[in-house]
Amino acid sequence: MSVEFIFRLIGMVLFGVLGAYGGVKLADISQNSQLYFGILFGLIGALVGLVLTPFLTTRPVKSLRSVLARVSVHTLLAGLMGLMAGLILAAMLAFPISLLPKPFGNILPFIGVLLFSYFGIMVFIMRQNEIFSLFRINLPSKSSSESTAIDNSRMILLDTSVIIDGRIGDIARTGFLMGTLLIPRFVLNELQYIADSPDGLRRQRGRRGMEVLAQLQKNALLPVKISDIDVEGVREVDEKLVILARQLRAPILTNDYNLNRVAELQGVAVLNVNELANAVKSVLLPGEALNVNVIQEGKEPGQGVGYLDDGTMVVVEDGRDHLNQNVYVIVTKVLQTAAGRMIFARVADRQEIESLERGG
Repeated sequence: MSVEFIFRLIGMVLFGVLGAYGGVKLADISQNSQLYFGILFGLIGALVGLVLTPFLTTRPVKSLRSVLARVSVHTLLAGLMGLMAGLILAAMLAFPISLLPKPFGNILPFIGVLLFSYFGIMVFIMRQNEIFSLFRINLPSKSSSESTAIDNSRMILLDTSVIIDGRIGDIARTGFLMGTLLIPRFVLNELQYIADSPDGLRRQRGRRGMEVLAQLQKNALLPVKISDIDVEGVREVDEKLVILARQLRAPILTNDYNLNRVAELQGVAVLNVNELANAVKSVLLPGEALNVNVIQEGKEPGQGVGYLDDGTMVVVEDGRDHLNQNVYVIVTKVLQTAAGRMIFARVADRQEIESLERGG
């Protein structure tokens, strides 16, 4: 039996009694039958209580819990401090304001409590970062082991997509990431759901994610923690991650473009693996020479396409005549697109090839 159903029954009884009582009083005024009016208004009250009680009790409580779950601990603490400061100011001004002539002396103290409480909460929430920074103490320098312990206290939330991608294992082994990789239980459940999918491709990706996760747990450089922490009132995994990141003040490690955009709009720091991969690709300038294997035709007539070791696409002008061959090319243009870096080049002439082979 749900809590909402119990409150419906309580509301039905309560409003039914109130309706019957009101019907009897109305019958006395109108000099009609008390029994008839009592039963009629009692039934109406019971029906109203059965329908409206959840909207007056359980539904507002659920909405309040959902809102509070989305708010970080720092914001809640700042709001509480602002409320206390507002109430203190209102209490200090209540006595002199109450000495004003009526009706101002009776009304203004109550209005002052509401206004000072509201402005106190808003000011403390808007300036919470500056307020909390006042309580921070600059500690003396620590040893390297203590500094490492502090760095490891930083949490980095992992998205399902970045676990399935697999590159996080290689990145973790390099030592560039500092902190603790935090994997919520709902992310692990989604990964397990993908690994058990009837679709062969999805099942293969999910199992690869499980293998990557096992490798991460064996990595001594970067600790991995699986937490049962959850966000109530939210079903979507991406939305849960964003809310959790705001509460923990932790960045999200992902390669999901949509999650990246949503998190940035809500002020959450994002570590995007795709952006990292694009940032560390080879930097080439027009006029530099490359040795490329032309593996396919391009979109335009006569073009050939090859790839560098880091996956960068090289579009070779007149490269169609050199399919499945390693050729020297000269970079003519480097284009940065949303999908990554693209290089345009032309086939080197005989003189340039001889110069490159001589090491000139």
